[in-house]
Amino acid sequence: MRLIIDAGSTKMGWILMDGHEVKAHFVTKGFNPNYSPIQDLVETCRVASLPNGNIHSIHYYGTGCGNEQNCQTIKEVFQNQFPDADIHVTHDLMAACHAVLGHERGVACILGTGSNSCFYDGESIIEKAVSLGYLVGDEGSGMHIGREVVRAYFYGFMPEDLRIKFDAEYHLVLKDFIQRLYREGQPSKYLASFARFAGENQSHPFIKGLVKGCFKAFIEAFVLRYEACKSLKISFIGSVAFHFQDILKESLADYGLASGEIMQAPAEGLIKYYQSLPA
Repeated sequence: MRLIIDAGSTKMGWILMDGHEVKAHFVTKGFNPNYSPIQDLVETCRVASLPNGNIHSIHYYGTGCGNEQNCQTIKEVFQNQFPDADIHVTHDLMAACHAVLGHERGVACILGTGSNSCFYDGESIIEKAVSLGYLVGDEGSGMHIGREVVRAYFYGFMPEDLRIKFDAEYHLVLKDFIQRLYREGQPSKYLASFARFAGENQSHPFIKGLVKGCFKAFIEAFVLRYEACKSLKISFIGSVAFHFQDILKESLADYGLASGEIMQAPAEGLIKYYQSLPA
């Protein structure tokens, strides 16, 4: 059996395959080694109730796995539970490549709670953007969109019709917002939660302009950096890319770029990728 894990900051997808047949597919809470204690992953593995003795290989794609130390720490967690398994740990960009590009050449992007991109030659990532995290980077992400929504609300930029809707949904008080953002942990996920409001109101001219501004920043930082970008389709994984895909496609077209696959989650693409390999 082969276990495939796609670990984002918000949620983690698990796929158990026996040969080319999917035996189980479920979702648990997410994990990011840069922000979460390793015990969170240990506990998630424990409650997942996986068949220890039957899994011969584990393929873990995770956010925060851009450095070797995090990869090694995560590998040790799975090695302890599955001592006989062959374990591979890599970053979530490779999950995006395998899911939306398979064995084809192209640009693969992540637009979820965070954001990133890479240029893939069909087998390996040959160039990738620098990920600076939510404090400095993550342009175009759910965090970025959510941050711009709450800034517009508190700074008074938000039109009155939207402000009334926002008040009715969130009842947000400045002191409570500051407390939650700066003192209670996982600020990127908290800010990203406000992207839902943008999604519900994306046809509104103000929200559409706000989201396009975030996507413009993403394209300029994460897509135009690749010389071949205008001759290739730009493909995406992530809930933000999926739910805002009309605005995303329009934003790409503004730069003369063509959109490729846009998937909310990589599960379906990863299953197809592993079904294309020898069992």
